[in-house]
Amino acid sequence: MKVGIVGLGLIGGSMAKSTKARTAHTVWGVDLDAETMTMARMCGAIDAPLTDENLPQCDLILVAIRPGAAVEWVRRNADIISRSAILVDLCGVKRVVVEGIGPIAEQHGFAYIGGHPMAGKERGGFTAATDDLYVGASMILTPDRRTDMQLLETLKSFFLDIGFAGLTFSDPEEHDRIIAFTSQLAHITSSAYVKSPEAQRRRGFSAGSFQDMTRVARLDEDMWTELFLDDADYLTKELGELIRHLTEYQEALEARDAEKLRALLKDGREKKATAGGN
Repeated sequence: MKVGIVGLGLIGGSMAKSTKARTAHTVWGVDLDAETMTMARMCGAIDAPLTDENLPQCDLILVAIRPGAAVEWVRRNADIISRSAILVDLCGVKRVVVEGIGPIAEQHGFAYIGGHPMAGKERGGFTAATDDLYVGASMILTPDRRTDMQLLETLKSFFLDIGFAGLTFSDPEEHDRIIAFTSQLAHITSSAYVKSPEAQRRRGFSAGSFQDMTRVARLDEDMWTELFLDDADYLTKELGELIRHLTEYQEALEARDAEKLRALLKDGREKKATAGGN
């Protein structure tokens, strides 16, 4: 199979490295950064650059760039994508991307499905990409009425081959609602938490809890601003829920109310047990 990858950052670069390390597929890739392209060629993550000449030959196209850029890339290149190709976007939000790409794919006759690999690191870029990033991870796909079983079987085989543990099916609305809580809220909370003046004076006083809370504060503000705004309705709701709960703890502390504080902590512990580790 000939695989084209648009964007060779952490996600796309790891897709390229995983595909070359674990399959016999041909990989063509493209990135706006010339240094990234050089590194990808030199380390064997791609066989050659993805160009207007070989894009029509791709059986699978993975678009691993920001939501707005992904829609624009598909719009600009739709005329030369093969009607037998499958295109999967790997963006962190789904509604705006599916609404943008879906009609283009339908108009031009190629298969499209939204995707989101549940894997990442606090550092981005091709240098952070690895061939084992997706080992054991879940790959979310958002099939619709145009998605046939053969397409899903092809994608299942590909994603399992490169290390994913399995596929999770969702729709764009459900995806964005859940991801607002499981991912985006965590990034906002971490970013806000690390702004305390104490964060700069914590030397010798921090352990695992601090590291866990601050790890994802090291984010790409341009990318995450776009993701947050594309999911602002659900993210705002989750942020309000968090603030409401934090206020309960604050009020219990201000009142020196041990019983209320104990009850809040017990409730949190029990909800964590119910939610599980993932």
